[in-house]
Amino acid sequence: MLSVTVFNACKKDINPDAYTGPTPYLLVIPTGLPRMDIPANNPMTQEGVALGRKLFYDPILSGNRTMSCASCHNQAFSFTDSSNQYSIGIDGLAGTRNAMNLVNLGYQKKFFWDGGAADLESQVIGPIQNPVEMHENLANAIHKLNTDLEYPTLFKKAFGGDTITTSMLMRAIAQFERTMISGNSKYDQYVRGSATLTAQELRGMELYQDPAKGDCTHCHAMGSTFSDFEFRNNGVDSIYADAGRYKITLIGSDSGKFKTPSLRNIALTAPYMHDGRFTTLQQCLDHYNTGFHYSPSLDPVLSVSPKGRMTAQDMTDIIAFLHTLTDTSFINNQAFKHP
Repeated sequence: MLSVTVFNACKKDINPDAYTGPTPYLLVIPTGLPRMDIPANNPMTQEGVALGRKLFYDPILSGNRTMSCASCHNQAFSFTDSSNQYSIGIDGLAGTRNAMNLVNLGYQKKFFWDGGAADLESQVIGPIQNPVEMHENLANAIHKLNTDLEYPTLFKKAFGGDTITTSMLMRAIAQFERTMISGNSKYDQYVRGSATLTAQELRGMELYQDPAKGDCTHCHAMGSTFSDFEFRNNGVDSIYADAGRYKITLIGSDSGKFKTPSLRNIALTAPYMHDGRFTTLQQCLDHYNTGFHYSPSLDPVLSVSPKGRMTAQDMTDIIAFLHTLTDTSFINNQAFKHP
């Protein structure tokens, strides 16, 4: 009888609306990709990821409520802006850099073409505040979220607290973006022994790694993320219209350097380069074969690469291999679509 009395007394003290903490999110890493380091101050949770996904697709974060993150990062194109060289912001203005693909972001250390954001959380607010992109004041964005019918409850479930903050916004979207992992291309299946590459694809893979031919691995490390995500001048110009990394560091030797993107899903992400100047993979190979320009900050490996080292067939074969990096399960993953 005593036990029943105690139970009932305790039951009266239970607050069904009390915050009990979010549910940990189990991040599944495909075989072949490394372990992902998750920041201690932003552990992944089911509530946080779901909230970040909703925010990623919600135009509430733009100045006039017409543009979301997904407006310039379309899942069908590995989260790039379709075939647009430059994305168009809410005021009809075009940017100056091509929208980067959002794939395997959790393995990267610096963000944007020039590395202007130190981590995944801080990159979230860049497009929101950019006057050419979403053109919104952060205070206004947070006010809209706090006065929304749904978001206060969703944020409380994910982070606790009764007031939405900028930090919460940054952490939520970053959590969702860390789930956007691509690791099931034909190449990955080949490495795991569940797919076979054609003779042309195999030759392309060899040429991709051959230092006397493609020599792609110096920047786009073979396997895993297919990039080391460092900053390099790849010779697109001898006189830079865009100083790239220099704008952030103000170090002269960083002039014309841009972040090396991942080649995963590269066949889906045209146009290419930081300014989207190339519309085909063939144009990219032509650039690295004969079209690159010399300048003081040109990448040392490229500066000693003989022009014309690849034949037309070599480049065709490398392109065939690059197509094996397309991950159709990634672009069709329901967990990344509009909720």
